[in-house]
Amino acid sequence: MTPTPPSRLRVALVGAGYVATHHLAALSRLDFVDLVGLCDSNLDAAQALAKRFGIARVAATLGELADARPNVVYVLTPPASHATLALQAMDMGCHVLVEKPMADSVADCEAMLAKAKATGLTLGVNHSDLFDPVLMQALAAVRSGAIGDVRSVDIVRNSDYPPYAGGPLPGLVAQGSYAFRDLGVHGLYTLEAFLGPIAQAEVQYQSRGDNPQIAFDEWQAQVLTATGVGRLLLSWNARPMENRLTVRGRRGRIEVDRFTQTCRVHRELPGPKFIGILLNGFFAAVKDSVRIPLNVLRFATGRLKPSPGIRAGAEAFARAVHRGEAPPFPAEDGLRIARLLDPLCAAPDRERTRELESRYVALPPADALVTGAAGFLGRAVVAALRAKGQTVRVLVRRPVAAFRDDPGVQQVVGDLGDPRIVDHAVAGAGIVHHVGAAMRGGPRDFESGTVWGTRNVLEACRRHGNPRLVYVSSMSVFDHAGRRNGEVLTEDYRCEPHPQLRGAYTQTKLTAEDAVHRAIVDDGLPAVILRPGQIFGPGAEQVTPNGTIALAGRWIAIGSGSQPLPLVYRDDVVDALLLAAESPQALGRVFNLVDTDSVDRTTYLRRCKAKLGDRLRLTWLPQWVFLCLAIGVELLGKALRRDVPLTRYRVRSLRPLANFDVSAARDVLGWTPRVGVKRGLDLTFGADPR
Repeated sequence: MTPTPPSRLRVALVGAGYVATHHLAALSRLDFVDLVGLCDSNLDAAQALAKRFGIARVAATLGELADARPNVVYVLTPPASHATLALQAMDMGCHVLVEKPMADSVADCEAMLAKAKATGLTLGVNHSDLFDPVLMQALAAVRSGAIGDVRSVDIVRNSDYPPYAGGPLPGLVAQGSYAFRDLGVHGLYTLEAFLGPIAQAEVQYQSRGDNPQIAFDEWQAQVLTATGVGRLLLSWNARPMENRLTVRGRRGRIEVDRFTQTCRVHRELPGPKFIGILLNGFFAAVKDSVRIPLNVLRFATGRLKPSPGIRAGAEAFARAVHRGEAPPFPAEDGLRIARLLDPLCAAPDRERTRELESRYVALPPADALVTGAAGFLGRAVVAALRAKGQTVRVLVRRPVAAFRDDPGVQQVVGDLGDPRIVDHAVAGAGIVHHVGAAMRGGPRDFESGTVWGTRNVLEACRRHGNPRLVYVSSMSVFDHAGRRNGEVLTEDYRCEPHPQLRGAYTQTKLTAEDAVHRAIVDDGLPAVILRPGQIFGPGAEQVTPNGTIALAGRWIAIGSGSQPLPLVYRDDVVDALLLAAESPQALGRVFNLVDTDSVDRTTYLRRCKAKLGDRLRLTWLPQWVFLCLAIGVELLGKALRRDVPLTRYRVRSLRPLANFDVSAARDVLGWTPRVGVKRGLDLTFGADPR
């Protein structure tokens, strides 16, 4: 029995990511929709999004929203969870829309469809690309006969993904076919829309990019139908980004650029072929000279919304349920595409699973583990430990040839954010030198590499009882903006009071250091915390010193050049790590590591310039100029309701720290800089030309 269409839709959403924003924007405009709940395992993200759209109920799971009495549920989570959530929602008596792909397997799709038929509830899948205005325009042109019978369709699409943010590996990382399942599904149903049912499909894939999170990042698919051939090219490497569709018929061609929202129809013209080609190109250029600037203006003024297909699909499903009609894309459509996807994805999934499992080979005990071993400091730590005759285990994101060729180095490949691989690396290791952390990227990079990475290392050390953890923190955790001239910076000096205003690096470094502190105090973990100043040395010549930022290929030095820099030479930091690993008195302590034989910024930048020559373009700006720029950027961010990379607080925090007390490192560790700043500058930049 089919349920009576509800007079009002009480909608709950599962998932608070990028897609949810567009669904909520569409649903909030419908006068027959009440947004009654939003759930996500990331409660902070769910609460922020719920506040933005005025949703009262927020929960971690769908079951917790039962008391909100939803009658429609939108499932906007990763595909692996679609079936479980859709079945649960239908058990609650709710109609369900799932984002594409419908589910990760044919079996899951069939179970969802069977439940919908048994309950009489509406189950739809959001094949949102077919709601894109320019694709709809192209489909209308084809159906009107504008280019004659269609013979081929080509889709070219580039993409990018937000970085893995840590925790158990998501489908993006663990599933070999994830990239194709994510975007290939769009391509397959779009090819069907233009060419008819797909009779045969084949796929080729490769790994060509620099992102170890995506197993296969170049995909080509070819499909055959009764009327023609379709080709799909997906890349996560090619730039600039494009999202294009070309439809070729017997009497013309349609070109769609979804980024500029333009649809060009090139018809076969009478007369010489060359003249027809020129005329088509001329008329298209004239039209684009008007259409593209107009679309830019529409986007800037909010009249043209981002991801219009997602929004239109969300709205169309709600209207269909409200009217008691079939959804635009019923579950049968999702099942049909799943049956195409499954055989295409089986081989890359097997390959990725084998590759991941091969990382967990049994390892003999090692004297030490170094995380971040491929980095500037980490490589030097490994070299020093090997020079002492120790066997060293390293955790790196990508294999390192130099480590592979050294029989005394055990190489574990994986991400610091992954609890399982970190546990494998820590088990059976002696001293753990936790050097690894995110140094660049967005908030998710820092969350994974720094916060999750440190959390995973701490948990593994607790579990396996390693004799000692040496953790490399950062001077970034100190209060830069609030420091008064002349204050002495001991290990107990106050930490940054507003880390969220300083940026992801400071915020995550402070969170990670706090976690190590708690493990020492609450769990008795044998650990030592080192806070080096700015580490320099050969290989780091192009790293900006404190108080200087890199912007558009230029170094901008802010403020006075007479300010001293908190420098420490790389090999001197390595010495401190080795001492911290052995000193009984060091356990549970924090140590500043800065060379008190300081160098001012003018001198350091002059040495950089002498080494780098024309590669270094340097500009000095007074702090007040940058503060004025920060005010403007802040106002722009406020108007656009977006976080901005430059604020007054960050400008005030740019000044280098000074007046360090390193007596604890000297007295407890027995550390004094062996190389020192002056000799270190010569080793890094060559002899001073002055």
